[in-house]
Parts: sequence; structure tokens; C-alpha cells
Amino acid sequence: MYTWRRISITKRITLFAGVLAVLLSALLTVTVMTAFHRYATDSLQDELTAAGGRLISLVERGEAFRPLVQRHDRVVQVVDARGAVVAASPSLQGKPVMAAFPMDGRKLSTSVVCGGAFPADECDLVVAQQAHPDGEAWIVYVASPVIPFWVTPWLAATVVGAAAVVAAAVTLLAHRISTNSLRPVTRIQSELDRMNDVTLDRRVPVPCSKDEIHDLAVTVNRTLSRLQAAMAQQRHFTSDASHELRTPIAAIQAEVEDALHAPEETTVPGLGTKVLNSVERLRAIVDDLLIIARLEAGRFVEREPVDLSELVAAECRRRQGTSAKTVEYSLERDVTVLGDRTELSRLLVKLIDNADRYAESKVTVRACRVPATKQESESFPDGVAVVDVIDDGPGIDASHRELVFQRFARLDTARDRDAGGTGLGLAIARQVAAVHGGTLHVTDAPRGAHFVLRLPALPHDHTV
Repeated sequence: MYTWRRISITKRITLFAGVLAVLLSALLTVTVMTAFHRYATDSLQDELTAAGGRLISLVERGEAFRPLVQRHDRVVQVVDARGAVVAASPSLQGKPVMAAFPMDGRKLSTSVVCGGAFPADECDLVVAQQAHPDGEAWIVYVASPVIPFWVTPWLAATVVGAAAVVAAAVTLLAHRISTNSLRPVTRIQSELDRMNDVTLDRRVPVPCSKDEIHDLAVTVNRTLSRLQAAMAQQRHFTSDASHELRTPIAAIQAEVEDALHAPEETTVPGLGTKVLNSVERLRAIVDDLLIIARLEAGRFVEREPVDLSELVAAECRRRQGTSAKTVEYSLERDVTVLGDRTELSRLLVKLIDNADRYAESKVTVRACRVPATKQESESFPDGVAVVDVIDDGPGIDASHRELVFQRFARLDTARDRDAGGTGLGLAIARQVAAVHGGTLHVTDAPRGAHFVLRLPALPHDHTV
């Protein structure tokens, strides 16, 4: 089996087609030769019957007859009612009766006889017919050597030769078809071999045929497009991450260098306070990067029923005593989803953090359960758990609403610089929503930004 797998597909198809063609040609040859043999044997029997009939008419009329037939390979015997041979072909003179099978009242009987009156290595087809001269029952035997299976050498050679030509033609055709069919695959392979991470803009050739290879080429090109986009995003992300990490590192370096150049003007608490702020920002960026890596790997601690209203209430109550903004919330009961409590809590914290950062005075959070629309029925079979987070800040232009979910995205608006944010919060929030089978988007609002989280709700009979 391992050796078979090492053979190319073209060779496998050709070999399989060749073996199958040989077997079918052999079967066809046997079938055709059997049909010819049967036809020739039936024709021979008819000839022997006709020859015997002519001889019987002479015997019954009492006319002089000679037990001869028109062909040299035909022999006859005339046996009277007492079983004595009264006439025979020259080659059977003095020989016993060629066949001893009883007529059993039949006028015609046929059998194959080997040996006896015939040479030891010869089998003959014998046709026996009754004659009735003067009311007696005589038997006229007419025989001829049986026809071999190949009938005649030229017929066998013709049939075998035709079968061999057909088998060879089928094998050659299979090789040609497989070679032509797989030629686009070879071109696709060659193009892929020439690609690297620098030349991902290249695409494999798409054959004109509407077959599986055409679909494969289209799929490969789509995959390459996604890979190119992912690589571009990765490069962009790496560049942005490097820039974001460089900022607090540069700040730390500057503070330390100032302290070294003017130690008399620097105190340890003062230097520690300045450096600690940059270290905290650096830690926050690294923590968010680790969160993104974990989310992309799909690693969750557990999945359990989680009441979103409970999480929202806890986070809003915590902020009411610490945030300078007013945090209002309106919650329904039984807004339950299946997910990781820690990750869902992180999602809500990121959304409310973003709203609190850009709100002028108030943040509003709502949690409710609504029926799924017709288009959402497959993704949300038991309804939708919805969380709305609204701020009264400058808002987000409709053309930039998807941009805010990109990593380290910056807008040319009042929301362009966040106060202490890492630029990864909304990207993390959307990724958590996607992993839980939900969506996160920005919708229209009279004032400020309105973020809408939609997650698959659990049936009402589930409890937290």
C-alpha cells in the first residue's frame, strides 16, 4: 500500500485503466469467441442434419446410395435394424458403429463422441436420424470433428488483436486524459512553490474548465487572499505594537537618563512615580496582547450559564463610586448566555471603560432579551441577549465605525487619543463576542457612541 501511494496519480490512473481494460477486453474476447463457437457448432449441426436427411431419402426410396458427403471431413454410417453397418465412409470401413446412444423414439439425436470408431485423440459431433425402409428402423449417422473454441486461427487472431488494440487505446486515452486533467494542478503547484511571504500577491492560474480543479484553484486564491490580508494585518499589528511599546519604554529611558545626568535634582519617590506610570502602561499593553493571543487560540477555562444582567450590575455599581461620570443602568432579568464568565466580564469592562473614557458626563448601560430576527434564527435559536453601552461623548462617524475595532486604531476625531487606553480594548471586546457566537457593532445614536453587543441567549429554563 505504501508503494502504491508513492506512485503518481497519473500512473495510478493509467495502471488502473490498463488493468481494467485488459480484463474487460479478455472478457469481451471470451464472450465473442463463445458466441462464434456456439454459432459455428449450431451451423455444423444443421449441416450434418441436412446431409443425413438427404441420405435418409435415398435409403427409404431404396435407391442406390453411397454414404458420401460433399466435404472430406464429414463421415457417415448407415446401420440397419439389426445393428449391422450396411454402409460407411471409407475411413470407417470395418469400424464399429460410431455411436451407441439410444434414440428413445426420437427421430433426431445429437452427441459428442470421442474415440471408438474415431481416432483416439479426436472428438466428433454425431447426428443420428431414423430411416424407415420397408417398415424397418434404420439409423443414419453423420459426424464431423467438433469445432475448437477458437473456431479458426484467423478469427481468433482477429478477435484477440482487436481486444489488444482496444485495451491499448483505453490505456493510452486514460493516460492522456489524466495527464491533461492534472496539468492545471502541476501549474498550481509550480506557482505555489514560487511563492513566499514576500510574494503573497501572486495567484495560481484558474483553468477554464468548470470542474473540481477549477474550484480548487478558486479556493486556493481565496485562501491566498485571506492569508495576504492576515499577513498584512499581522505586519501592521506588529508595527503598531512596536510603536505603542516604544512610547512607554522611551519615557522610562528618558526619566532614568535625566536622573543620571542630574542626580541632585531627582528623588527616588519622584523617579519611581514617573517610571511607574510608564511601566503600568507597558504592562497594560502586554496584558492585552496576551489576552488577544489567548482568544485567537480559543482557550477558555470553562463554559457555563452566565447572567449578563448580574455582570453589568456589578461593574456599574463598582464604577459609581470611582468614576467622575454618571453611570446609569437598566437591566432585565434572565439575560442568560453560555460562556466564560471571566472573558464576558472582561468584554463588559472594555466596553464600559471605552464609554467612560469618552463620555462628557453620563454612561448608560442596558441589558435585555429580545427575539431573534428571521435572519438570526439559525445563529440565535433561543433568542438574543443584548447589551447596549451608550456615552454622550463626541460619537463615531459612520465611516469609522469598523475602524475602531482594529488593533491600535486611531481616529481623526475627538476620540482619536484615548486617555490611558492601550488601543486594544475594543478589538478584544469584539473578539470575545465572536468567540461566544455573537456580534459587537456601533449603531446610530442621537448623541455620542452606541455600542450593541448581541449574544445567543439560553432557553428560559436554564438557571445560573
